[in-house]
Amino acid sequence: MNAAPKAERHTSIDTLRGFAVLGILIMNIQGFAMVMQAYSNPLAHMDFSGANQDVWFFSHVFFAMKAMTIFSTLFGAGIILMLGDEKQARIGVHYRRMIWLLVIGLIHAWIFWWGDILVPYAVMGMLVVFARRMSATGLMIFGLALIAIAGALMTLGMMFIPMMEEEQLQAMLLPTPEMVSETVALYQQGFLARLGENMATTAEAEVMQVTFFAPRLAGAMLVGMALFKMGFLTLRWSVTQYAISAILALGIGIPLTWWSSMHHIETGFALDQIWIGESANYFLSPIVAFGYASVVMLMCKFGLFRMLLHPFTAAGRMAFTNYLTQTLIMTYIFVGSPGLGLIGTVERVDQLKIVIAVWIAQLIISPLWLSVFRFGPLEWVWRSLTYWKFQPMRKTAPVSAEPSPPGG
Repeated sequence: MNAAPKAERHTSIDTLRGFAVLGILIMNIQGFAMVMQAYSNPLAHMDFSGANQDVWFFSHVFFAMKAMTIFSTLFGAGIILMLGDEKQARIGVHYRRMIWLLVIGLIHAWIFWWGDILVPYAVMGMLVVFARRMSATGLMIFGLALIAIAGALMTLGMMFIPMMEEEQLQAMLLPTPEMVSETVALYQQGFLARLGENMATTAEAEVMQVTFFAPRLAGAMLVGMALFKMGFLTLRWSVTQYAISAILALGIGIPLTWWSSMHHIETGFALDQIWIGESANYFLSPIVAFGYASVVMLMCKFGLFRMLLHPFTAAGRMAFTNYLTQTLIMTYIFVGSPGLGLIGTVERVDQLKIVIAVWIAQLIISPLWLSVFRFGPLEWVWRSLTYWKFQPMRKTAPVSAEPSPPGG
């Protein structure tokens, strides 16, 4: 499999994971700061002009579905990293790990935030593990095929949006002012008061994940397995290969994604046109994500960037903690008592300022924490639950003989 040495493998993968876990926040914050429909239709809630429109445009071009795609591919690569592709791999450890991820994800989704990704990750992780012994070529073909099938289903579904009943449209994209006001008031009222609404939204979101998102997610995981076996994620490619990949992928992906975002704005998110921009971004996002990953791998090849990348590497090693911490921070800011209840009051420009502040905090705290401890706090909990044994936390403690779970 031409695997890289363990230290190198962890560094490159964790660095890329660090960029991804920070990048997803710029999209996720919209699901906390505004009503759910505004995530797909920014005209549904608050101002969408001037600098606010610019922030949406920037986020959509450079981050929408890109960071999530990277995160998903790394999850698949992590399965290979942990189990390898041997027939007698300790599959029981993997399943215990996925079951606990599912439990944590269900709590995260149903209690805290409807936009959870841990539940579908756990479910798909239980399935794609059986493909780990396939060749890199087979994994890549099968993975890209799943992504394409999911994209075709999504496109077909969005083309029928104009034919939906009014109530369906209101629930998905076009909430009435009264619906927006009621949702905002409910979330501002407090954490417990909005619990039922969050659960109802979570139920809808998880149905969408199973029908439209799951095949893409599984496909991305398979692609991640392929990229690991190909040596892409373990720095086995040459500087020239990474540079060419970055130039081609970003040179194609960014301009076309730019066009798709402009199409949304120019058509005013018209119901009969929205599928064009969304489908374009869907199919282009893996290309852009591959370009981003190529840039990060290229930087990892040079010791010159080691100090610059170190905080991102640490953030990636603590990705589980950082992801869930982002939810806690956003919940405190935007949900009412015991939080601040600022949902519906923070425009996109100020949302970006919050994102940058969280980025800075996590890039500072992650390396400081890991200078003392072996794992992030939630990585330690997850790992201890997986092995039914408290794991050594401080760096002075004896090292366990158990293999390290990917990302933890």
